[in-house]
Amino acid sequence: MNLTNPVKEKLAAGERVFGVFIPLPSPEIVEMTALAGFDFALIDNEHGPITAESAYPMVLAAEARGIPAFARVGLGDRQEVLKFLDVGVSGIMAPRVGTGEEARAAISYTKYFSAGERGLAGMRTFDFGLSGPLTDYVEPINNRVLNMIQFEHVDTLAHLDDILALDGIDVLFVGPSDLAQSLGYPGQPAHPDVTKIADEVVAKAQAAGVKTGTVAYTPELAKSVVDRGFDMVVASVAGLFGNAGKAYLQACKN
Repeated sequence: MNLTNPVKEKLAAGERVFGVFIPLPSPEIVEMTALAGFDFALIDNEHGPITAESAYPMVLAAEARGIPAFARVGLGDRQEVLKFLDVGVSGIMAPRVGTGEEARAAISYTKYFSAGERGLAGMRTFDFGLSGPLTDYVEPINNRVLNMIQFEHVDTLAHLDDILALDGIDVLFVGPSDLAQSLGYPGQPAHPDVTKIADEVVAKAQAAGVKTGTVAYTPELAKSVVDRGFDMVVASVAGLFGNAGKAYLQACKN
């Protein structure tokens, strides 16, 4: 088991990282994501049918192709998060976190004692207990996990300082679609009011020394969010395929 996390290393070095949301249980898509040059695959349990069981071969595919697999776990439950971690994901995205206490709990689910309350057993992340004492793995695994806390509601602004002050938060990830909904603009993630709040969040995170991330489904949008200071940019497999398919057909027909 690889106990390093190249995405954490790149972020710590001041580099930007790029990944893809994958809501479909497909190891092949994970492999293509890696071969295309993305830094990570983000398995989406929140908005897709993927379970920890179906994520397992996706994690294996990511490892085989040399990138880490992360998971967005829709149900903010310690046991559910544990299952994804135990099959080998090396990062957890916690969606719709509203308060400092919720963020603290989300982080604690990903860390062993004394940093958290993740359940410890000799499963896959410990090479099933066959490669050495479990105590040798605890600190490296704690350090490997990337914690991504999602900012998705305007009410969270009141709790942002508490969230950013927590130990163990690696990335504050802005979800513009749900943020837009909370502002009364469903389906308008690029609304100026959404962008204004997102930029406020980035500025506060930068001042606190916390990296930021967001979604960008086109190259133009990716360039825009990079220019606005985001460190992590995530596309979607549906957007990549759909946009490439449309461009292909348009070129063929013209």
